[in-house]
Amino acid sequence: MNRAYLNWSSGKDSAMSLYYAQNQEDYKVEKLLTTINKDVDRVTMHGVRNELLLKQTESLGLPLQISELSAETSMEDYNQKMKEATDNLISEGFTHSIFGDIFLEDLKKYREDQLKSVGIKAIFPLWKKDTRELIKEFIDLGFKAIVVCTNSKYLDDSFCGRVLDHQFVNDLPENVDPCGENGEFHTFVFDGPIFNTQVAFEVGEKINRSYKPAKDKEDNCFQDDEDAWDTEFCFCDLIPV
Repeated sequence: MNRAYLNWSSGKDSAMSLYYAQNQEDYKVEKLLTTINKDVDRVTMHGVRNELLLKQTESLGLPLQISELSAETSMEDYNQKMKEATDNLISEGFTHSIFGDIFLEDLKKYREDQLKSVGIKAIFPLWKKDTRELIKEFIDLGFKAIVVCTNSKYLDDSFCGRVLDHQFVNDLPENVDPCGENGEFHTFVFDGPIFNTQVAFEVGEKINRSYKPAKDKEDNCFQDDEDAWDTEFCFCDLIPV
């Protein structure tokens, strides 16, 4: 059986990908890979404390490989870090890489192209699934998650810190994808059919933060149109207990 690692964000999409991956016979998930913002020791984009990530993966019963990035990481630096991570995984005999992407074509192609160049096959268990049906399945299977980050361009701060249930989905504005596939919100999964025990935490304070794109090393300019970036986010801190 092919050895696979799963790109673990601590959220619902990676949890569902793992659930699907564990129920097939072509490959076996033997490791998780997560990127951490080393400046604050939290999961990239989700803002979840590293300590909670470790408790989460311990409950999943899978080893974790962490790739550390800074908040000012450029795409060049990111690609180099990911190459270092995949080189290590290849040396351990891994041949397949699993992602939780659902319908973002450009992101899927980027992942496939990057991994194909080093001989790893990219797998997308959730690809092209109906996101409304997928989030319903996630909830009905008994997964439990809390919203830890919301994009202020799409959602007001009241959505941040809420438990991801059917009422949450019903309350989402029409322009927000039910799975937050466009980056509208991010979650922390703390229980469900793939967990051995529930991950315990307390809900802390909400914090609003603004970000700017990383600058290109060559000309010290922003890599993309700064106005096109989603820069305002609300984070809900989760405190390990």
